Amino acid sequence: MENTKEMRAWLDDMGLDHPLVIAGPCSAETEEQVLRIAHELKDTDVNYYRAGIWKPRTRPGNFEGVGALGLKWLQKVKAETGMKTCTEVANAAHVKLALEHDIDLLWIGARSTVSPFIIQEIADALEGTDKIVLVKNPVNPDLSLWLGGIERLHKAGIKKLGAIHRGFSTYEKTKYRNIPEWQIAIEFQNKFPDIPLINDPSHITGNREMILDVSQTALDLNFDGLMIETHHDPDKAWSDAAQQVTPSKLVQIMRDLRIRKETDTETEYNIKLSNLRAQIDVIDNQLIETLGKRMKVSDGIGELKKQKNVAVLQSNRWNQILGAMILEGESKGLSEEFVLRMFKAIHQESINHQEKIVNS
Repeated sequence: MENTKEMRAWLDDMGLDHPLVIAGPCSAETEEQVLRIAHELKDTDVNYYRAGIWKPRTRPGNFEGVGALGLKWLQKVKAETGMKTCTEVANAAHVKLALEHDIDLLWIGARSTVSPFIIQEIADALEGTDKIVLVKNPVNPDLSLWLGGIERLHKAGIKKLGAIHRGFSTYEKTKYRNIPEWQIAIEFQNKFPDIPLINDPSHITGNREMILDVSQTALDLNFDGLMIETHHDPDKAWSDAAQQVTPSKLVQIMRDLRIRKETDTETEYNIKLSNLRAQIDVIDNQLIETLGKRMKVSDGIGELKKQKNVAVLQSNRWNQILGAMILEGESKGLSEEFVLRMFKAIHQESINHQEKIVNS
C-alpha cells in the first residue's frame, strides 16, 4: 500500500490529547437504552458512540440486532448529545442505510474480513464517500487477509481508514475469548506504522475484569485507541453481557490507564523503551504458553510409552531434534551454545514429565 499517511489524517485532525476512545453498547436494544448510555458518556473522553445494529451471531436463534430502526436511535444520539456515531456494516445494504442516516464511522467485523467478496462489496458501496472505515482483524490469525481488506477499501478511494485488533479465534480453551496474538498486531504496526490501530479489549477478553490490563498492553504497544463495549446495566445486556462495563467503570479505566506523552528527548526514549519491553513481555508470555503446550504433548507420548512398555529416552530422536534446532537457531541469529542449553533444559523437563507418567 502507498500513501498510508493519508489514512491517519482523520485521526491527526482530531487533535486529541489522549488515545481515541470508541464506546457504547454491544447491541442497540431499545431507544431508551441507547439514549441513556449516550447521555452518560457525553461528558467523558469518548470520541465515538458505538452500537451494534446488525449482530452476526455464531448460531441462529440469538439476538441478531434491531436492524435499521436502531439507526434512527443513533441519529437521536447525535442530535441530543453531539456525539459522533458508529456501527458495524456487513454488506452493501447496511452501508446504504448507514450512509442515509449519516453514521460517522463504520467498521467491518471479523467475520466479514475473512471474505474478500464481502469486503469488495462493501468497498464498492462506499466508493466516493468520505466516511471513516475501520477493519477488524479476521477471526483467523492471517495478517495478509487483514491487510487485504484495507487495501480493497483504499483502492476504492476510501481515504480515512484504520484497523481494529479484536483478537483471534482458537479451538483451545484459554483465559481469553479471542487470543490477542500480539505479535500479529506488532507486525501490522511495523509494516504500516501510519495506519491507525485500535484495540478492542472487550472481544479479546470476553471478561470485563480483564479489560484494563489488555487496554494497558495495547497502549504500551503504541495503539492509537480503544473500543470498549459499555452498557448501563451490563448483566442484563441482550448480547455479550460479560464483556461490557458501565459508563462509570469506563471512566475509571481511562483514569487508571498509564498514557505516556512525548514531550522531550528523555520521554521519547522512555516511550520507545516501554514499547520494546511490552513487545518482549508479549513474546515471553507466548514462549511460556508454547512450552506448556509442548509438555502436554510430551505427557501424551509418556502415556503411549507406558502402554507399550517403551523406554523414555530415545537417543536417536533427541539427536535429530538437536541438530535441526541448531541449524534453525543459526538462521535466526542464535548461537549454537544458546540453542544447546535451551533445548537440553526443554528435553530434561520433557523426560521428567514422561518418567513421572511411566512410573505412575
